[in-house]
Amino acid sequence: MKNTPIARIALDVPLPGLFDYLAPGITAADIGCRVVVPFGRRTLAGVLVELASTSEHDLAALKQLSAVLPDMPALPPDILALCRFCARYYQHPLGPSIFTGLPVLLRRVSEFVEARPAGWQLTEAGREALPFQVSRRAKVQMALLALLQTQQCVAESELATLGTAARKALLGWAQQQWVERRLLDVAAPVLCESVKPALNAQQQAALTAIVGQLQGFNVWLLHGITGSGKTEVYLQSIAAALQQGRQVLVLVPEINLTPQLIQRFRQRFPGLPIVSLHSGLNDTERATHWLASQRGDVSIVLGTRLAVFTPMPRLGLIVVDEEHDGSFKQQDGLRYSARDVAIYRARQQQIPIILGSATPSLETYHHATSSRYRLLKLDQRANDAALPQVRCIDTRRAALVDGLAPQLLSALEQRLQRGEQSLVFINRRGYAPVLFCGDCGWAAACQRCSARMVVHLRERRLRCHHCGADEAIPIACPDCGNLDIKPLGQGTQRLETALAERFPDARILRIDRDSTRRKDAWDEIYRKVHNGEADILVGTQMLAKGHDFPDLSLVCVLNADSGLYSSDYRASERLFSMLVQVAGRAGRGQLAGEVLIQTQFPEHPLYQSVMRHDFDGYAQALLQERRDAGFPPFIYQALLRAEAPMLAQAEQFLRRAAQLAFDLAAPVSIFDPVAASLQRLAGKERAQLLVQHHHRGVLQAFLGHWLDALRALNERNVRWSLDVDPTEV
Repeated sequence: MKNTPIARIALDVPLPGLFDYLAPGITAADIGCRVVVPFGRRTLAGVLVELASTSEHDLAALKQLSAVLPDMPALPPDILALCRFCARYYQHPLGPSIFTGLPVLLRRVSEFVEARPAGWQLTEAGREALPFQVSRRAKVQMALLALLQTQQCVAESELATLGTAARKALLGWAQQQWVERRLLDVAAPVLCESVKPALNAQQQAALTAIVGQLQGFNVWLLHGITGSGKTEVYLQSIAAALQQGRQVLVLVPEINLTPQLIQRFRQRFPGLPIVSLHSGLNDTERATHWLASQRGDVSIVLGTRLAVFTPMPRLGLIVVDEEHDGSFKQQDGLRYSARDVAIYRARQQQIPIILGSATPSLETYHHATSSRYRLLKLDQRANDAALPQVRCIDTRRAALVDGLAPQLLSALEQRLQRGEQSLVFINRRGYAPVLFCGDCGWAAACQRCSARMVVHLRERRLRCHHCGADEAIPIACPDCGNLDIKPLGQGTQRLETALAERFPDARILRIDRDSTRRKDAWDEIYRKVHNGEADILVGTQMLAKGHDFPDLSLVCVLNADSGLYSSDYRASERLFSMLVQVAGRAGRGQLAGEVLIQTQFPEHPLYQSVMRHDFDGYAQALLQERRDAGFPPFIYQALLRAEAPMLAQAEQFLRRAAQLAFDLAAPVSIFDPVAASLQRLAGKERAQLLVQHHHRGVLQAFLGHWLDALRALNERNVRWSLDVDPTEV
């Protein structure tokens, strides 16, 4: 036993540190592998992180490692180091930090058996017959045929991005013996780039700067107005990295952006293996794509925030699209920022990273304008398209019909007559935000959250968009029995109904979380929009970013003023970003764009800056406000959150936590405990305590000592968590 190595194992349990096990026969080559170990009465999967010759525990008390699982190549040292950084910086246990980056099927005790990938190819009969069988109006079939003609064998995972219609077409063609299915061999990737569009002078300058610095660490902020061709700069920068035999990681904020982007990437690089990693994949697909990336079989990985932890042995470039987006921040478990982790990973690997946005976060913008990052500007739209004209409609002087001003309705009518598409944007799904009784003042409230239930009229349900509570709409007021209870306010469903009544011949398409819940729903919607099968789009912020609809000439924004009332100091930044992003959907093709914003405050500086397309001016003003008030990026923060059955319990815990900080003679600023903005969530009362310091290192040193003291409190009725660099305060 004296010569038996000690395996130090990371487990997915909420406890700090690693766990020691006897590991006869284990060598340094096994570090990073998945293992199986006994843990109390359970058997758990773990990751071997270190080997040691001694243990601080009694060797006789140590259990023995049960098995090394062969289904996953060892996590490379750079990924283990990245997880250590995240655990240290975000003050989270190392085991859960490592397991956060693993696919679900590789977190389990059972061995994952990877199925061999399959694909489809044209038969000789298909090559002769299909080009004459597919109608040019059948866009999905045309795209499917193009893929089959340009590639010898197209992977099923690649065809899945075309949606269910492609699957049906394939099965029909297989019956005609025009296509056949076969197992794929892993072949060496062939870089065969399709025809590249010409770049304008600004795009070319940005590309030249990036490509000239591919060998070392650089953070580039590609600050380009909407429609300026940032994606084309990404693509040509990626091509340069691929020519060097490197892999590329592309991060996007939302899964509904991935099908559009991955299709564009595959059209540009038809000979290269490209995979996606996002929550829309099933567990098997995700594990298969992740393992292919780790083996180096994949050239490009395109994914949402969790993809930042994907092992890639030849990683040469990282791109973070829409870097400002709040979706890159994880709000539970390991509360990391994927953008910031990506920057750390680029520095770790000594490779460049491109952060792209039309409305960069103030933190990123500040770093770029103070020369910490390198700034590249694109202030002209590609293809000589003009920025849309933005106007505010003063709703104080307008007679609204179903919440819509006459000028807005007239603009929609004009687009319908011209055969152009319009987008009506309201950042609130459902039919109405509240069900109200005019007699006694009752309003439908969630019993588990301090929030109103949202009316979903078509389903005759009330739903809480915070905890998911769901109940039938009552026939009468529960308090006074009044039968005349009414929905107040607007949501996407109510707006869709109002527009259908006003424009009965218009094809109206609602796009929100409810309408895109079904798998492949977004692909279907995207196809309809691009095929001209919709006249008016009604949508939430799902439509505000990254989408390119060439026939869309009018954007109408409702209920924007709600963002002016928030107590969150980031609210104005988010509202400005959202308005600029959604306005940028108009006029991206040959059609002139127009944006109408309904507001009671048309003179507000925020709206004036949006109308002038003046991001720089408004960002500088906000940064000055942040500097004067002592807010990030001029200070570093951490937020201790607590939840308990009663608010007093949560606040009492936070007061004890504050006292611990004082006992540590902490040099940080400590604020009083306060109730969270959403005080009750899912039946728990919530409060928070803010600490901050103007030096990141000082704050980090304090947090480590504070966290050790907090764990010793051992509060049974209180759940707490620490959020470093919080984005919601």
